[in-house]
This record gives sequence, structure tokens and C-alpha cells, in this order.
Amino acid sequence: MPMKLYDLDVSGNCYKVRLLCALLSVPVKLVPVDFMSGAHKRSPIVDLNVFGQLPVLKDGDFILRDSQAILVYIARKWGGEAWLPTDAASLGLVTQWLMVAENEIARGPGDARLHDKFGNKLDIAEARQKAKRILTIMDEHLSAREWLVLDRPTIADIACMPYIALGWEGGVTLEPYPAVAAWIERIRKLPNFVGMPGL
Repeated sequence: MPMKLYDLDVSGNCYKVRLLCALLSVPVKLVPVDFMSGAHKRSPIVDLNVFGQLPVLKDGDFILRDSQAILVYIARKWGGEAWLPTDAASLGLVTQWLMVAENEIARGPGDARLHDKFGNKLDIAEARQKAKRILTIMDEHLSAREWLVLDRPTIADIACMPYIALGWEGGVTLEPYPAVAAWIERIRKLPNFVGMPGL
């Protein structure tokens, strides 16, 4: 029986999970959640995730929330050393970028998109300033390498890419960041790549 992913098609966090499953050819049944009606705040979603957030993964009796945690689970179960290495140094390098996805990227280009596309009330100037800072850092980092860490794509790249690639929906252009744009194109060319609305 395939895993179930409680999913929202326009969510970059849900997309991370769909993308990794596609890249690894891992079957997953998508369970669309009517986010606009608030279905994520009601049963059965809050029974699976008390925070009322998406995505939620159900693999048999095992339930997991948070996109970064789900990426770790899928990579460890099906991706082998390639997507999530287990040696201490490499694991640390991947993990530090998972934290960037959860913090700097979410609060920068992610928040800018929430403001412009979905009408969330937040400080758009601050979000765009944070986007500029993290994109400047990433462009310098990626100017000397093809992937965020190691010599191959890992879940670090999958975690960080969506909200950067979707940044244009929040007025964040990649024109000043050619190394970041080239990195996104490399991800797009991975075998079995799938897109999402806006990307």
C-alpha cells in the first residue's frame, strides 16, 4: 500500500515531498486538502497533526509532519547514502541547509510569496530584504559548486529550492542571482523531475 501525503498543490512544502518521491520513484497517494475552507484545522488533519499544518505523511501506521522531517524519512528509507548521507560531517552539512529552508528561505522569499499571492498580512519590505540577504549568500555559495553540499543533489537542494524558485510570485526575481538560477535549472533536469503550479 503506498504512503499517503495530505497535500496542497500550491504549497512549496508539500511540493518538496512530491518532488523527492518522484525523483526516487517512490509511490505516494496524494490526498488533497481543502485549505481555503480550513480543512487543515479540522479533523482528520488535526488528528494527524495537532499543528494543523501541511504536509502530513502517513506510511502505514506511522505519521509524520513537517516537510523537512518527511524529506529525512523518505531519503533514509528509500534514497540511501546519495540523498542523505550518514557520516557525521556530511549529515551535518545537509542538515544545516534544512534549517536554512525552514528559517531564512521561509521568512524571506516564502513570506514574500505569502504576502503577494495569498494576501497574508506581514511586513513585505522585511520579507524582501531577508530574501535579498539569503539569495546573495546562496549565489556566492553556488558560484563555486553545482549543489548546496557534497558533489551531488541531496535533500538539502530539494528542501531549499521550491520557495526560491517561486519567489517571483512574491516580487523576488532571480535576475541578480545567476548561480542560484543555474542551480534551479540543474534540479529541473534531474531524472523524473516534476513541477508544481508556478514552477
